Amino acid sequence: MVYAKVTDFLSIDPTTIILVLANTLILFLVLKHFLFDKVNKVIDDRKAEVEDTFKRADEAEEKAKQLESEYNAKILSAKDESAEIVRNATKKAQSRSDEIISDAKAEAKAIVANADAEIEREKKIAVNQIKDEIAGIAFSAAQAVIEKDLDTEDNEKLIESFIDSVGEM
Repeated sequence: MVYAKVTDFLSIDPTTIILVLANTLILFLVLKHFLFDKVNKVIDDRKAEVEDTFKRADEAEEKAKQLESEYNAKILSAKDESAEIVRNATKKAQSRSDEIISDAKAEAKAIVANADAEIEREKKIAVNQIKDEIAGIAFSAAQAVIEKDLDTEDNEKLIESFIDSVGEM
């Protein structure tokens, strides 16, 4: 008899199946109306938010790459510009150095030329003074030796020959 009761409990009645299916359908429709639409809306909103976040991240990454390339270009440009400034400064310094050296050489040549001219002038003055002194000494010596007066022409010849002989020494 226990066996009969279990089989009664497991027996399937077509009306019960229809009622269970109707209840399940009604439950599904109620859940769909109140719960699925809201859950799907939350899921769609979250999906849109995630997509927007990825989109902004991609845009930020693209902007960062662009800024990096601009930065690298500016650094390269600054390096080129600084190298050009250094080259120009070096050229100006070299040019100024060459100019200063050239001016110094020209000034040194002028000083040497002036000094040479001054030395030559002083030498001529000294030679003329020595000639005059020697001529005076020679004239006095000649007068003392000869003890007679020579005329001017003989005196000149005597002086010139003495100066020539002293100049050769």
